[in-house]
Amino acid sequence: MRLETYTSGTGDRTVLLVHGSTATHETWHAVEAELLRRGLRVVTVDLRGHGRSPRGDYSLQALGDDLADSLPAGADLAIGHSVGGVALSLAVERLRPARAVYVDPSFRLPPMHADAGQRMRQVFATADAAHVRQRNPRWTDDDVEREVRGFAAFDPEFFDFVAAEIAGRDLLPAGPVVPSLVLRGENSITVTPQAARELADRGFTVRVVGGAGHCVHRDDLPGFLAALEGWL
Repeated sequence: MRLETYTSGTGDRTVLLVHGSTATHETWHAVEAELLRRGLRVVTVDLRGHGRSPRGDYSLQALGDDLADSLPAGADLAIGHSVGGVALSLAVERLRPARAVYVDPSFRLPPMHADAGQRMRQVFATADAAHVRQRNPRWTDDDVEREVRGFAAFDPEFFDFVAAEIAGRDLLPAGPVVPSLVLRGENSITVTPQAARELADRGFTVRVVGGAGHCVHRDDLPGFLAALEGWL
């Protein structure tokens, strides 16, 4: 499947940005602006079932294949968040960026309740800016607005796939294909301290952004950028 991609900037160095579940490429708006300020070329993408990309036939294989088929190979850096981090790990051998960064990746997403899909559908149906703001007090108004738009452009069946095939499974990579950084929020539920130690033992560089939750780049943009020092 060819995904919807978006390219900005004309720099000689290219960064790929892959969002997580229920978001769109817009989740990276502040990160993208900073990368452009630094003279980089940025390519973002809407995952299958998100934004303007096609829907249906969700699977782990498709998650990786879609990125390999849609994004340019040989980028200077690829960054994936949450489920987007899982997707990147499944495509990295084919994309072969010079470096990879996995932001709070869902390598060991905790199991979900049987009614998780139904509950998330209720969230999507009723979520507004006030609801998102209450759950994410550290986000900017732009982040809140883009999150609401992301919900509206999301196929709930993708969440069913996440609950069935990602949550409760061990998707921790055996080792990095390219030099790789795992960037976790201090309050992460997807990369526990134990998982962080295992990743370090397997050859990944691991850094923590203090006080941040799962959406590290929106909870603390300066902290996120500081943690990328030496990787951009």
